[in-house]
Amino acid sequence: MKKILTTAALAGLGVSSALAELKEGDVAPSFTTQASFAGKAFTYALKDQLRKGPVVVYFYPTAFGGGCSIQAHAFAQNFERFAAAGASIVGVSLDDIGRLNAFSADPQYCASKFPVASDVDGRIARSFDLDVNESTRGRKDKRGVVVDHGSVARTTFILNKGGQVIATVGGVAPLANVEAALAAVQKVAAAQ
Repeated sequence: MKKILTTAALAGLGVSSALAELKEGDVAPSFTTQASFAGKAFTYALKDQLRKGPVVVYFYPTAFGGGCSIQAHAFAQNFERFAAAGASIVGVSLDDIGRLNAFSADPQYCASKFPVASDVDGRIARSFDLDVNESTRGRKDKRGVVVDHGSVARTTFILNKGGQVIATVGGVAPLANVEAALAAVQKVAAAQ
């Protein structure tokens, strides 16, 4: 009964655990990959961030995509609110580090507020039980540049400090995704 109530309460926030294979209570797979912060490449390790507190891991189709740009900007605009709730943010896409360096530093998108991680082979997405859609290869981004990789569905996992999934957000518009992730993080912070 408690799980049903928790899921129902989170559903009211736009949070659903039914849209992704990883469910509430599952331990998320750890990953280490190349990432970009403020236009500079570095090695990102999820386990290092989890030592500091909850982590919002959000998967998005591509840097400079229509909805992805809106979502990244919304995460940047709300960065302090996530930090106030004790959470860090990392975006993950199939983009190479060159695209991510430009995306992470651009004030219209990530605005040097949080890192974006490269998952060029889809290994990280698949470890979170997300499908890689290769049929989207060849589309153009907002700048008119051809995207040379597939995509994953916009899905956000909120992980507690122990690496457990406490909420999943998917199947909603980019702004609603950020709002639901923030509400979930704030709810957890208020309960502590």
